[in-house]
Amino acid sequence: MEQLAPMRYKSYVWPHNPRVYSIDYERVVAENKVPFGCCQLQDMGRTRRVMRGEGEFVGPEAYYQFGQLANVFYEDGPGLLVHPIWQTANAYFVELRVEQEPRPDYVRYQFAFWEKFDPYVTTIRRVTVAAAAGGGGSGGSAAGSGAGARWHTVERGDTLWELANRYGVSLERLIALNPQIKNPNLIYPGQRVQVAG
Repeated sequence: MEQLAPMRYKSYVWPHNPRVYSIDYERVVAENKVPFGCCQLQDMGRTRRVMRGEGEFVGPEAYYQFGQLANVFYEDGPGLLVHPIWQTANAYFVELRVEQEPRPDYVRYQFAFWEKFDPYVTTIRRVTVAAAAGGGGSGGSAAGSGAGARWHTVERGDTLWELANRYGVSLERLIALNPQIKNPNLIYPGQRVQVAG
């Protein structure tokens, strides 16, 4: 059987991989009430992944290893979480718990990491890559040229966040272009949304 590479986070390398490891994926869905007792579901997009696990440190350095992991927990900011199987993530270390009274030769623990998820950075990267792939002409794109307004007719399942991604504009800009939308979390099929201009 092939030996897996050790799990790592920032400067800490696990002496042996945690026994249990799970990832929770989440998508936010808003429920909007409509007349006659019905509701409309609106996809608000995916959010961060939550990575949890549990394991043991065993042997004469068990408590020392847990102390080293705890020191990394106290460091500020996100870091690179590398698991031998799962996708690498830029994550915050948000939870570390001892499952029993530690003994010098055995410590059982649980941990949780939250992926640093920034949809606005993703949008900026996508637009930058698309602009680079489109060449360096001086004309500019129709969406960013200011030559005229560009509109989108809302279809079932559309959200402002998704439209911002699709048309390569920030959510703040999209909201500013559409002052008629009083609740940015609520748009309806058939509604016209200005996406450029």
